[in-house]
Amino acid sequence: MKLRSALALGRVSNLPTVWSNALAGAVLAGAAAFGAQFAVMLVAFSLFYTGGMFLNDAFDAPWDAKQRPERPIPAGEASRRAVFGWGFGMMALGVALLAWIGVAPALAGAALAATITYYDWHHKGNVFSPVVMGLCRVLVYVSAGLCITRALPEALWIGAALMLCYLIGLTYIAKQENLGRVENLWPLAFLAAPVAYGAWLALAQPVVGLFWLFFAGWMLVALWYLRRRRKGDIPRAVVSLIAGISLLDALLIAGTGALALAVVALAGFGVTLFFQRYVAGT
Repeated sequence: MKLRSALALGRVSNLPTVWSNALAGAVLAGAAAFGAQFAVMLVAFSLFYTGGMFLNDAFDAPWDAKQRPERPIPAGEASRRAVFGWGFGMMALGVALLAWIGVAPALAGAALAATITYYDWHHKGNVFSPVVMGLCRVLVYVSAGLCITRALPEALWIGAALMLCYLIGLTYIAKQENLGRVENLWPLAFLAAPVAYGAWLALAQPVVGLFWLFFAGWMLVALWYLRRRRKGDIPRAVVSLIAGISLLDALLIAGTGALALAVVALAGFGVTLFFQRYVAGT
């Protein structure tokens, strides 16, 4: 398998959003320092994401052969069997790395791997698939938090719930990508939850308002693509919202007062957009 094909299968341009998820989960759990353990966490979550993306293509290969023949498997750049092997192997290694940190993180990692696998296997035609996808990001928060403490604080659960809402709205839009239109708009109301919570944070802590303005403004940009509905606008909205995951992470981190770390998460947004120019985000 060529490197270019592996990068496309793993949709690696979106990895910075996984790293900002891990950072947010750790900060919301009360992390005060970041060392080797955090580096192991980042590698583990990168493996979960990349392995999950491999499995997504492996499970979707028959569908891609008709709808997206340019993807690596139908294009003959990688065998379905090999992609399955790499996908499951990467997620198993991710669980093993979390086990090095502790039993609780390993169990959460195993739950994450199972949820990713279920989504990849049964997301086509599944009305609940946006919820399942959202739970994948929730479990990144939970796994990262358990690497810091066994008693997860309320702030982490609130952040995880907001990320779940965000991913439900994002995934619903992504499911319509190949239709060229969004048939129903009501699921997009889930995107309003993190915007509203961010506004509340900004009222309590004015400096957080800068992060909220960035996040809310980017949501408007993505939704504008949906409203305009020119050719390619739905995929454009999807990759914009994927990059926006890091903006939500930055907003939640800023709400804890860790502004320097919020800026780090904010950088994940820019890096994602940059790499999406070279490796497709969907």
